[in-house]
Amino acid sequence: MRVIKWEPFRDMDDMFNRFVADTLRRFPMQGGAPGNDGLSSREWAPLADVSENDGEYVIKAELPEVRKEDVNVTVQDGVLTLSGERKQEQREENERVHRIERFYGSFARRFALPENADEQGIRAECRDGVIVIRIPKQKQVEQQPRQIQIQ
Repeated sequence: MRVIKWEPFRDMDDMFNRFVADTLRRFPMQGGAPGNDGLSSREWAPLADVSENDGEYVIKAELPEVRKEDVNVTVQDGVLTLSGERKQEQREENERVHRIERFYGSFARRFALPENADEQGIRAECRDGVIVIRIPKQKQVEQQPRQIQIQ
């Protein structure tokens, strides 16, 4: 059995972080670091859907304009990590930018895997800006109680 630290406020934190991120998307930041041409980058994470069927769990994450060479999927100690980087496109010298609403830079998403996940059988594919990660389920053998002899 895997022991995963229970964090009672994780869902509230996630909800708050999504709310703040959505709010910031509506009001893009002005200014930025010196030498950044007034552009500012913020942390971002790809949106993901998690579902399951009888044989597997499926994670679908949106990664538009991210090359599959720039994405890493790793699994360790029951946690699947999706990480990578979306690079900002080069601007022409005479190009004036009026607004930037898309996020650039490094990202990471972590997913705690259930006990019946087969970590060795995980596979991923990337198509049309969406990465699909398939996590097969292991067959769970129901353990029968057995009598222990007292000596």
